[in-house]
Amino acid sequence: MTGLSGMTGFGRAEGALDGWVWTVEARSVNGRGLEVRFRGPPGFDGLERQAKAKAQALMSRGQVTLGVQARREADAAGEVSVDQALLDRYLALSLDLVERGAERPRADGLLALRGVLDRPEEAESEDQKAALEAAMSASIDQALTAMVEARHVEGRQLLVLIEGFLAQIADRVEEAEAEAAAQTEAVRERFGRRMAELTPDTPEVADRIVVEAAALAARADVREELDRLRAHLDSGRRLLGQPPAGRKLDFLMQEFMREANTLCSKSATVELTRVGLALKATIDQLREQVQNVE
Repeated sequence: MTGLSGMTGFGRAEGALDGWVWTVEARSVNGRGLEVRFRGPPGFDGLERQAKAKAQALMSRGQVTLGVQARREADAAGEVSVDQALLDRYLALSLDLVERGAERPRADGLLALRGVLDRPEEAESEDQKAALEAAMSASIDQALTAMVEARHVEGRQLLVLIEGFLAQIADRVEEAEAEAAAQTEAVRERFGRRMAELTPDTPEVADRIVVEAAALAARADVREELDRLRAHLDSGRRLLGQPPAGRKLDFLMQEFMREANTLCSKSATVELTRVGLALKATIDQLREQVQNVE
């Protein structure tokens, strides 16, 4: 698999052989793991195993629905005959019901009754059935391949969006670093003002302010969070080139949000809080897109 892939796609294929015609449709939507559901024609039980094996070889995540509709063409099944004796019995019964107040039967209704129409079907030999199953399996492969290509188209679109959000996060981190530089002075000024209000005209308060402000500033230091955010950005960009990356990106989003939350809790200025909240909003937007990645 090359390139980032989404999890939404559709593929369709048609086929015909020995008087049989069929249509295959493959659809996929988002899923935490890979789940493949199959509906096929009766008598071709081997198709499900082959279809699921092919899907598992092509994809690692998504809810996939595969449907095969097959029928024998009308002119391939021989002439249609009517069981006249059975039809006469049905007609007699229906006329008896009419005398009791029921509606008169329609011709199409009578002909639809079980056993009235007889269409002799020629049973396929083992070789014919194997050939039919192989041809249907090839159509399943075509539909799955088309669906996977549609998922890759979505993946290319997601790549542009995700790279854009990563760039926005990088800008927010730089902005947060610039705002964080004012943290120490803001903490010292706020603490000093509060101490002066509580203990006015106390000579030793200045020294106490310096010590306590330094301790508070250390606890408000967000450099470690910013460094980890930059490391997560590097990891995110690297994962985009190593598909399938959806599960790992999901986990990385949790780490991004954890650091953003800590940054906000340590903020001592209105501006840094503003940047932190904007950072969280961007991470949340990124997480929405990441949930579409295989």
